[in-house]
Amino acid sequence: MPNVQMAIESPIQKKTFRIALAGNPNCGKTTLFNALTGLRQKVANYPGVTVEKKTGLWETESSVLEVIDLPGSYSLISRSPDEAMVRDLLSGFSDSPPDATICVVDITNLSRHLYLVGQVIELGRPVVVALTMVDEAERLGLSVNIPKLSAHLGVPVVEVLAAKGIGLKKLGEMMERALAQSWAIPPRKYQLPPALEGRLKQYSPQAGATELQTLLCVAGQHTPVCTEKLEKVAAKVRGELGVNEEIVRRFVAEARFKWQQEITREVVEKNKNPKADWTRKIDKFLLHPALGPLILLATLTLVFQSIFKWAQPPMDAIGYVTGNLLPSLAKQVLTPGPLLSLINDGIFAGVGAVIIFLPQILLLFFFLTVLEDSGYMARAAFLLDRLMSKVGLSGKSFIPLLSSFACAIPGIMATRTIPNRRDRLATILVAPLMTCSARLVVYTLLIAAFAPNVKVWGPFGLQGISLLGLYLLGILAAAGVAFLFRKTILRGPTPPLLLELPPYRLPRLKNLALTLLERAQLFLVSAGTIIFAVSILLWGLSSYPRWSKIENQFNRERAVIVNRPEAPQRAAAMDKLEQKLSAERLRHSFAGILGRAFEPVLEPLGFDWKIGVGILGSFAAREVFVSTMGVVYGVGSAADDKNLTEELKADVNPQTGAPVWTPLVAITLLVFYAFALQCMSTIAIMKRETNGWRWPAFAFVYMTVLAYGGALLTRWLGQAFF
Repeated sequence: MPNVQMAIESPIQKKTFRIALAGNPNCGKTTLFNALTGLRQKVANYPGVTVEKKTGLWETESSVLEVIDLPGSYSLISRSPDEAMVRDLLSGFSDSPPDATICVVDITNLSRHLYLVGQVIELGRPVVVALTMVDEAERLGLSVNIPKLSAHLGVPVVEVLAAKGIGLKKLGEMMERALAQSWAIPPRKYQLPPALEGRLKQYSPQAGATELQTLLCVAGQHTPVCTEKLEKVAAKVRGELGVNEEIVRRFVAEARFKWQQEITREVVEKNKNPKADWTRKIDKFLLHPALGPLILLATLTLVFQSIFKWAQPPMDAIGYVTGNLLPSLAKQVLTPGPLLSLINDGIFAGVGAVIIFLPQILLLFFFLTVLEDSGYMARAAFLLDRLMSKVGLSGKSFIPLLSSFACAIPGIMATRTIPNRRDRLATILVAPLMTCSARLVVYTLLIAAFAPNVKVWGPFGLQGISLLGLYLLGILAAAGVAFLFRKTILRGPTPPLLLELPPYRLPRLKNLALTLLERAQLFLVSAGTIIFAVSILLWGLSSYPRWSKIENQFNRERAVIVNRPEAPQRAAAMDKLEQKLSAERLRHSFAGILGRAFEPVLEPLGFDWKIGVGILGSFAAREVFVSTMGVVYGVGSAADDKNLTEELKADVNPQTGAPVWTPLVAITLLVFYAFALQCMSTIAIMKRETNGWRWPAFAFVYMTVLAYGGALLTRWLGQAFF
């Protein structure tokens, strides 16, 4: 009994603190955060993954620590929204400051990372430095004198290998010890120009601010602590010195750089290691001006080709379960009627039509994660920087655009890492043009139905090349739109690319598994919520109302067929009548009425009212188009053994007898979906990131016009030449 009482009281007796994890991009903060808190935030071997603060709990021997994982930042003198958020939180401008900070430092890039460490120490709160990438340093032949580095900085320094749990206990002990001590702002360890030093010491007490706060204001960082009084002091300092904000920032950067170089020379030892330059040797090929882009193109082609080849067996298995096994079981349990139709023709046809593409989604993210973790994605940004600079964007936009291949929402959020406002807005406006995983569902359906599975050159087939072409179409469209915007509504200079190239590493199986699990959960949750609800709604719209005139006519024709003596002819006639009835019911249902009302707008594109219903439904989310087609073609279908691709190819116009779906119709629809902004969640996140509806409305209008115009041009060219 006493043991139980102690177990209950123990957590209450522990003190609670707020701890911030701060560091440069791609230094291992999120890996350490996951190890400390047991959470599963995304980790990648390229900068710019964390764009919002994340929180979790870390329990040490005597404390419960609320850990805040901050976006990567190079300095408290901010250049972008994410760096401003880090500055405001650590300085206490936007919220109560954390009780302590863990500065996460990549041991292989010690000199550059010490810039931020020095600024955080000057804030006057407990700091512990966590050195990461220890195994990488050993491989490169680097060693750091930990006691000497700790003495220079005046704070505890701990080596950690978060992925293996090494050093975490000692990190907790050092943090508890640091929290128990009294801290004050230490003297600055680098020297600014004497005139600036003197004025900071002279005017800071008059303004009621620390020297660091005064320096930030003099450097043009207009934070909440920069009161009107302090702003006047800052302007006075600049006026007396005859300098502007940019020159002050340069003074600070030069002084800090000199200080961190001196420390690095004293504490870092380089041992000879024949494996230390293997990254440089690989980069000679992968970053070659001519060979590098060709390798990148070949890599992407193989990825898309594999998506079709490797995913087919599990897709067939899922298709059999959702299209045959489950409907058959439902027929055995339920009697024919509306409920059976809802389950088979609504839920299984709609949700099953989308779930079947889960293997392709997971394969895509498998390859993307491998390329990210290996360090190749940062090289791709470097290779594409020249191309992006020609359209007015920098390589800094590459990471947000790359994230948009998974989903435009994290891509748009990742634009916070872009310092230039015009560059950031341009990237937000073109990010939805990247081929996201929702588009992939539509693409693979139509390509599998209308692109022959034939070899074109060597291992490359027409289907994989077609998918790559659609991805390239989105990239080229984004480049063209960005060029137009940067020359007109977002005119301004093109910022240079400043990007860290991480070392090559073997992908971590745990990170790979967690990424695939996360993507599967997101996809299935979407299928189980949005697509499930839309499928039921579409089933209702496609099944009702039932018109007595149509039903009576069917009953009369059915009676005639039943009285025929020849059994084989009777069965064939009955099947034909069932198909005719299904078409008439669908045409006169609410969905048919809505589709036919919208049909005149889409008729120039070669789309019928069924495609119109799919387009209207997919404004909720692009992948809803596939579930809509599953419901539309599954309602009353007598061909239960056919999959959706076969149903599309078999559909004919009842008036003319011509196929509704042709390769040209499929290509035209693919072009439409390549450009259209049909995602309510993306529009909502654009509104949040731009602080208004102006830019989201503009994006929706321009992308809709682009989609319609591109599809119309595709149809004209197809009719003219083919």
